[in-house]
Formats: sequence, C-alpha cells, structure tokens
Amino acid sequence: MRSKREVESATTGEPPRGGRPLRRPALAARFRLALCAAISLAAPGLARADGAATGGAEALPTARPEETGMSGERLTRVTRAMQGYVDRREVAGVVTLIARRGKVVHFEALGMRDVENAQPMGRDTIFRIASMTKPIASVALMMLYEEGRFQLRDPIHKWLPEFKDMQVAVIPEPDEGVYEPYKLVPAARPITVQHILTHTAGFPNTYRGVTQEAYARMRARVEPGMTVGDMCKMLAELPLNFHPGERWEYGPATDVVGRLVEVLSGQTLDEFLRERIFRPLGMADTYFYLPKEKLSRFAALYQPDPGGGIRLTEAPTEASRYVREPHVYFSGAGGLVSTAADYFRFHQMMLNGGELNGVRLLGPKTVELMTANHTGDLGLWLRGPGYGFGLGYSVVTDLGPSGITGSLGAYSWGGAFCTSFWVDREEELIGVLMTQVRPYTHLNIRQDFQVLTYQAIVD
Repeated sequence: MRSKREVESATTGEPPRGGRPLRRPALAARFRLALCAAISLAAPGLARADGAATGGAEALPTARPEETGMSGERLTRVTRAMQGYVDRREVAGVVTLIARRGKVVHFEALGMRDVENAQPMGRDTIFRIASMTKPIASVALMMLYEEGRFQLRDPIHKWLPEFKDMQVAVIPEPDEGVYEPYKLVPAARPITVQHILTHTAGFPNTYRGVTQEAYARMRARVEPGMTVGDMCKMLAELPLNFHPGERWEYGPATDVVGRLVEVLSGQTLDEFLRERIFRPLGMADTYFYLPKEKLSRFAALYQPDPGGGIRLTEAPTEASRYVREPHVYFSGAGGLVSTAADYFRFHQMMLNGGELNGVRLLGPKTVELMTANHTGDLGLWLRGPGYGFGLGYSVVTDLGPSGITGSLGAYSWGGAFCTSFWVDREEELIGVLMTQVRPYTHLNIRQDFQVLTYQAIVD
C-alpha cells in the first residue's frame, strides 16, 4: 500500500517514464539565457494600457493588487519562491495566476517550457492538466442535470446498462476456505450519478484495493482507436472495491461521468465541451488533442533525475499522446491540455455562480450544490483530514485539520503533472499554478504557492 505522499492525482494513459538528464553545461547555459527572457515576461506590470492582461486568447481583467485588498509587495514572495524552484532545477518553469474580486493581480511565467530547445516559459504556455479535467467534465454533466436529464440519486445503469448488477470484491475470512485473493458478493445498492461524481462508486483503481492487478490488466487492454465508452464496458466487467457509497476512493469515476455526458447529450465529450463550455467562455487553448499549429506553445514534461535536477519525460512534439492520432479517446478523468488563462476563465465562471461575461453555464444554486460536501465524514485519504468531496471538487470542511491557509468551503483539485488550483468564495480568490513534472510529491511548490497567495491578502 502506498502512502498518501506517494500518491499523485490520477490521469489515464500517462507517458512512459525515463528520459535524458538535464545537467550538461551547454544546456545549463542555454537555461540561464532563456530564464532571463522568461523573467521579462513576469514583470510586475502585467496589465496593458487598457487594463487587460495578455497571455490568453482574450484579454483578462486586471487590477493592481492594492485595488483588490492585496499587497503587491507581499506578492513578490510568490515570485521569489517560484524562482527558487526553477533555480534549484526542481521544475523547468512555472506559470502562476492569482485573481481577487474578479481581477487578475498576478500573472507570471518563470523558467522554461522546453529546456532542450531553450524555449522560455510564457504566460500562454499550454500544459497537460490531467485531473484538472475532472471539474470541467463534472460541470458538463451538471449542465445536463439543469436540463432535467437525471437526478443525482438515479442509478447510472438507466443509461449505461453495463453497470447493472455489479459485484463487490471482498477479502474472505480465514475460516471460509476461500483461497483466492477475494470473493464476490452482490453490490448492496446500485451505482448512482452522485457516486460517480464524488468518487464513492467503488471502482477499482491503481492505488488501493484487492482489484489493483485486475484493473491494471484492463487498462493494458485499452488500445488506440478505442473510446471511453469501450473502456467503461471493460470497467463494468470488474468487481468493485466496496459497496457504492461506503467509502471515498480515487479512480476512474470521472471517465464514467464523461461517458454519461456523451450518452445523455448525443455528442462526444469533446464536442460537448467545445460547443457548450470552451467556446462560450473563450477558452481557445483548451483541447483533448492539441492542434499541431499550437505545438510551439506546448510545455515539455519532466521527472526528477536521481543524480539531481530534472530530465525529460516527454518532448512537446507530434508524437505526444496529447497530439497524435487517433483523436477518439476523450477522458473526462484526465485528458485535457490548457493554459492558466483558460483555466482561470472557467473557475471565474464558477466563482461568479455559473456566469462569465454574460454567458451563463450553470445556475448559482447548482454551483452551491457542486461545491458542498457530499461525502460526510468518509475522509479523503488523498488529501488528509479537514476535507470532504463535492461534485468534482475537494472541499475544505475543517480549516485547522486541513493544515494550510484558506477558508471553509474553498474548493480545489490538482493534476498528475503538478498543476493545481483553488477557488475561495469567502475571499473571492482564485489561484492557478501550472508546471510539468511527475512525480512531484517530494515538492511543496503547490502548497507554497497557496500559502504565499493568502499571506498577501491585507484587506
């Protein structure tokens, strides 16, 4: 069993590990040159003369920190801390965005997005956001909820019949005479829509449970040309780790969420997100598969090098699984690429109660429902004490045990390649951090960013 510190946010079909170490003198020299260029992008004056920040497909609303009750001087601590991670070669580069009261007050790019080719990090860099796809897929399903397509307690087998009559893997008692790793018993209740949105369905996963090996074999059967619908049918053949609703356990549930969006809407998840979310919100750089003409802004992916520093895992080329054909597997659990600006737009919509710039995706009461705690005291082993889970988000339920500065009710999540975000309704605050390294649980970069953001609030 792996510890919580060893567990990363899940994504499907991650690139293989391994690569080239980034410690050669020539590369180091190029790193320093590109770093100087990147720092120029992160100068404190992020706003243009018209009061808008560049770095996305459309201008972002900006303000001086002091206009929103934050200290510009104290925000420089964010810059110093992030620069430290770059200087120590723990990450290649990082983009951070902070918004308060609807205005972006900090938007910086430091380091490089591609060390091997000496390409500086830019505020418009495109990142693999992995499990930060989950809130977007969850919003898509809740848009259909608002159209009267289902109720949260409806069993998913009404639309996905392969999930009817599920079985649960149970470890036998020593005196039962059962010599297999587990025995099967009928699920005590059907899997509901609420279960798949809250990670309480009991699905097998790569982290926990006696079905880990069976799940790994199933994942190995997912081949190019298959769809998430094909994967869901294979997933339904496996036993559950527990009876639905009895525990919280991270896994492939949001892929089932995405599949339900497809069945209910009659569109692929890709089509639904583009037409109903990305285009209306101006998220012009968010995709399941990155167009080749935007490869020049795609970040390289790195991993820690045992000898120090980092080394390349996946280059930003047409060979990346986020670019190459076939474009048919749309993972609601972890398939999107995006920018900090696009991701900010999505969550400013949520913070506004479902609306952005005159475009309404959800009603305020649905946003309130999504960001409430639906899991009671089940506990989130991936986050630790002080957290519950809503419909696509973790939610702070007890500030002290959460162990980090924030507010009750703040909601958040992260991605397997060290991206993260949070939304704080009480403070009208959004933070977005984008970098590309895996594994990352040896780093405090995400926690440091959050703490240093909150310490800059002075009003």
